[in-house]
Order: sequence, then structure tokens, then C-alpha cells
Amino acid sequence: MIPYLMSISAAFAELADDLRFVFIEKDRYQQIITGFFNTLKITAGALLVGVIIGIFIAAVRTSFDKNKESMKLRGGPGYVLLGILNAVCKVYLTVIRGTPVVVQLMIAYFVIFAASDNGVLVGIFAFGINSGAYVAEIFRAGIMSVENGQFEAGRSLGFSYLQTMRYIIVPQMFKAVLPTLCNEFIALLKETSVAGYVGVIDLTKAGNVIAGRTFNYFIPLFAVAIIYLCMVMLLSWGVSRLERRLRKSDR
Repeated sequence: MIPYLMSISAAFAELADDLRFVFIEKDRYQQIITGFFNTLKITAGALLVGVIIGIFIAAVRTSFDKNKESMKLRGGPGYVLLGILNAVCKVYLTVIRGTPVVVQLMIAYFVIFAASDNGVLVGIFAFGINSGAYVAEIFRAGIMSVENGQFEAGRSLGFSYLQTMRYIIVPQMFKAVLPTLCNEFIALLKETSVAGYVGVIDLTKAGNVIAGRTFNYFIPLFAVAIIYLCMVMLLSWGVSRLERRLRKSDR
């Protein structure tokens, strides 16, 4: 029993020495802190950009799909403009969803913003553009799932199309798409791990840098995996609480 306890104690002592060497010596833990905050910055910024783009594209596409026949009969520049916007949105969705996010990130950094050395802002732009395509389809599916009777009820109350969307359709849509939207946010958080391709010290890149300098790959990469897991669990917990609150509001 005593030799067994001594071996466990020796293992913990060795692990403590490894942790001290990997993270404490030469303040290498600061790489993890920098990478953590850069990951949060890119994720939060890209989320904001993606939601804005998604709302705009979903509004254009659903407006065209729901009002195409009536607007076609009336004609005029409004129908033509909406048709052009709808076509542009379709091209955007096809291109963004049909190409890898890593390629889009590298095009943004080495081509579009070649004169810029701010990798975080470029990452926000690239991941935001990518996320916007998926968020747009999530919102569009949610809006299209709401019964047409809800639109007709809103218009019969004297609401305009935009007021009907704002006060009646969007709240119902949000409840319907919340789980799917949460999955997209989680995917976005994990997708930012490729930001290191353009020189950004994100969480994954920080772990890789420490591993390359210490020749110990297990501890830094395992630590990075735990941090990602904790962030995802925290986000999932927050969304589950929000879902419960929304369900209570329906009663």
C-alpha cells in the first residue's frame, strides 16, 4: 500500500514539474491568456457580423419568397430591386457555404486585406462573413416555418410588413431557431481555432507555440482542449437557461 501511495505521489510531483516547466518558466502561460482573449474577440466580433448579415439576407429572401407573386403583378422598380438583391444573396450563400473557411480566411488576410497586419480584425471579418451565410439560412428557415396566418393577423391589425415581422414573426422565429443558432455559435467558436493560419495567436496557436518550444505536446494541447470544452459547456448552459425562461413566458 505504501509503495503504491509513493508512486502516486511521485507521479503528481512529476506532473507539477512538467506544468511548471511548460507554463510558468519564461511566462509561457501569457501565450494562453493572449490566445484566450483573441479567441473571444474573434468569436464575439464574428458573431455580431454574422447576425447582422444573417438578418439582412433572411429578410431579403423571405420578403421575396412571400411577396413574389403580388409584387410581380404590380411590377415596378421595387420588384426588380428585390429580385436583384435576392439573386446576390443566393450567390453569396452558394460561394460562402461551398468553400472552406480556412481558404476564405487566407483570401481575406493575404488578398483583400494584404496591407493590414491586424489579424484579429481580419479574422472577425472572415469568420463573420462565413457565419453570416449559415445564420441567414437558420433565420430564413425559422421565418418560413411561421404560419402565414400570423402574417395575415398582423396585417389585419394595421401593422405594416416590417412591424409584423418585428412584433409577431421574429419573436416566434427566435424561439424556434434558438437550439440551431446555439449550435452555430458553438461551431463558430471552434472554427476560430484555424485563425493561426494567418499569424493570429488564438488559443490553439498559443498551445501549439508552447508545445513547439517545450517539446511537450500533451500538456499544452490538453489544456487548450479543456478551455474550449469549458467555454462550450458554459455557452450551452446559458442557452438552456434562456430556453427555459422562454418556455415559462409561453405559459
